[in-house]
Amino acid sequence: MLVILAFIIFFHLISGILLLISTINNAWWVVSAGAKVIYTDLWYSCNVTCLPVENSASMDAAYLHAVQATMILATILCCVGFFVFILQLFRLKQGERFLFTAIIQLLSALCVLIGASIYTAEREGFTKEALRQGGYGSSYVLAWISFPMTLLSGVMYLVLRKRKSTQ
Repeated sequence: MLVILAFIIFFHLISGILLLISTINNAWWVVSAGAKVIYTDLWYSCNVTCLPVENSASMDAAYLHAVQATMILATILCCVGFFVFILQLFRLKQGERFLFTAIIQLLSALCVLIGASIYTAEREGFTKEALRQGGYGSSYVLAWISFPMTLLSGVMYLVLRKRKSTQ
């Protein structure tokens, strides 16, 4: 039972770290134009200097704001879910499920799914014409990897029961 508990804690921490890196790293969209490489994240486009994403303050960038909000919310929910799990670990009676932690993790997975899906569908609206010839970056890939990890983590919390040790 201790091995399963350690595995679940490790899995939860890895998914939280992936969410944090994918949200703050500047490689959601990468454009290589000769020797010049431009990295675009949810807030800035950077090569040597960083400039805000074009039209990010306008109503045309409502999709971008939705992606920013859902990715931040997913990261916060994942962190809160870990602390709730630790509290429930010591407060729940034996045989009870970690239901509240599972709900928080599943909401985090839903936020990642929504944010990454919006970015996938509307990515051309976020960038100016010169940047549309690029490709998805590592942060985008990490966001999609963190989705099944947080989803699986939430499902593991649903089936996990606090059992009495036999020793």
